[in-house]
Amino acid sequence: MAHTVTLIPGDGIGPDLTDSVKRVIGALDVDIEWEIAEAGETVMEKEGTPLPESVLESIRKNKVAIKGPLTTPVGTGFRSVNVALRKELDLYANVRPSLSLPGIETPYKNIDIVLYRENTEDLYAGVEHTVGKHAAESIKIITREGTERICRMAFEQSKAEGRKHITVVHKANIMKYTDGLFRDVFYEVAKDYENDFEEIDDRIVDNMAMQLVMKPNLYDVLVCPNLYGDILSDLLAGLTGGLGVAPGANIGDGLALFEPVHGSAPKYAGQNRANPLATLLSAKNMIDYLGYSDEAERMQRGIEAALSKPETRTKDLGGSAGTKEFTEAIVSNL
Repeated sequence: MAHTVTLIPGDGIGPDLTDSVKRVIGALDVDIEWEIAEAGETVMEKEGTPLPESVLESIRKNKVAIKGPLTTPVGTGFRSVNVALRKELDLYANVRPSLSLPGIETPYKNIDIVLYRENTEDLYAGVEHTVGKHAAESIKIITREGTERICRMAFEQSKAEGRKHITVVHKANIMKYTDGLFRDVFYEVAKDYENDFEEIDDRIVDNMAMQLVMKPNLYDVLVCPNLYGDILSDLLAGLTGGLGVAPGANIGDGLALFEPVHGSAPKYAGQNRANPLATLLSAKNMIDYLGYSDEAERMQRGIEAALSKPETRTKDLGGSAGTKEFTEAIVSNL
């Protein structure tokens, strides 16, 4: 079955990275056509918005999208396009796999953890205001509906992948109403999956952070509210080599947007220096989502083969290859 996928090249090094994706996907036996949709700084001046309605329409029509990194100005300028995409398309699950890869030196081995982060609620709902002259208040929102759908997705996908241990992360010892609700709903959903998992448990978030840097191999799947998921997903990326090797996905009901989670690094744009690994791993997860599981496995093996040799790794990973050379090494290893 042919698939049309919305491709958002992104800002800075984004086009370099998505060109790598097109090259590798094009070398696989998958029937994918790309529909290019521009967003971010590249269209702000022309369109008057970093997120034209045509981009949203394209994703709603095609159901699946992949994008390069987009610039979010600090302190001034437009708000995050990444956040706007999640909100407008109700992409309520942020899925962040962390997997040890060959050729990348880290203190940890054999890491294989997937984090499911609720993407629309919590303090990131943005309900905040000033309180008098010298104080501000932010309201933490947790709902039963929002919690249940992220928990159910985590259980369903983890079951399909054959994972056996799932952990909910919370601070319910202090925030008894909000995080208490998140924890309670997790265990309510868990009743439908008790026979599918060997361990279903919970951890307080500060203890979870300590556990992940002391004995990360004890964990398999984490389910988190928005704020804790944002922080712990970057911690997990650090266990396997940093944001440059970390794929990401934002998934809703019938819609999915795949992306690297690092920045746009505009000073390296067009210089054949960018590391496309996080974007390629996101693309690998995308074709798996589309049903090309065998091709996704071939792509994973091709990536790992390229990473295993210094001459075909990018410089930030201790190698000597540029973006294009790393890409071609993957293609030759498919």
